[in-house]
Amino acid sequence: MSGDPLRTAGALLVPAYMHPGAEPGPWRALPASAASLAGVILNPASGPDLRPRPEFQEVAAALRDARVPVLGYVDTAYGRRGHHEVTREVAAHREWYQVDGVFFDQVSADADLLAHYRRLAIAARSLDALRIVLNPGTHPDDGYAGIADLVITFEGDWASYRSAAAPPSWVAAHPPERFGHLVHGCPAAHCAEVAALAAERHAAVSYATPGSGGNPWGELMPQLLGAAPEVIG
Repeated sequence: MSGDPLRTAGALLVPAYMHPGAEPGPWRALPASAASLAGVILNPASGPDLRPRPEFQEVAAALRDARVPVLGYVDTAYGRRGHHEVTREVAAHREWYQVDGVFFDQVSADADLLAHYRRLAIAARSLDALRIVLNPGTHPDDGYAGIADLVITFEGDWASYRSAAAPPSWVAAHPPERFGHLVHGCPAAHCAEVAALAAERHAAVSYATPGSGGNPWGELMPQLLGAAPEVIG
């Protein structure tokens, strides 16, 4: 693969939940911001969709050419979706969009589902997914840190993030590169502050957007939009 799926120098993990046909500007901005990105999450239809989407194949290729790791979005429904259903979507992302890894969303935080998620991670790696991200959106049982390359330990709005509790003690046993925070509804002027707050809370990866509503991740962080080229040939 042309991407660098284990890169940790970039701090921003971008859930790019916008359609490239309807909103091409953000997709042009992302390769231009490659140096600041830990990865971009590709999400054609709350998953890979039922068939390959050429417009998503095109933007995924542009990101890979810029050496930005691309992660395929897969919803696990907090453990309610079965192993084979989930792994079929991982395989589709790999085949259709040549993603570098997988972003498992709506992940359980409970210890009793550790075995389920461990099997999913093993299956994804057997399909050559080189980076596994789990998103419980909160601090899960500490066993989850041993399954994934990155665990999203906060997903929520800006007000909740500012008042979030300190991380549990077990987090300090792992490097901050293993943890990430995703913040929506953040005033544009404060988006750049989230990385510093995340670092204080032992998370090296973060992302903030002013977006809100049903799809807050459909609005790109303003600092990234500023990198978009003005003239597109």
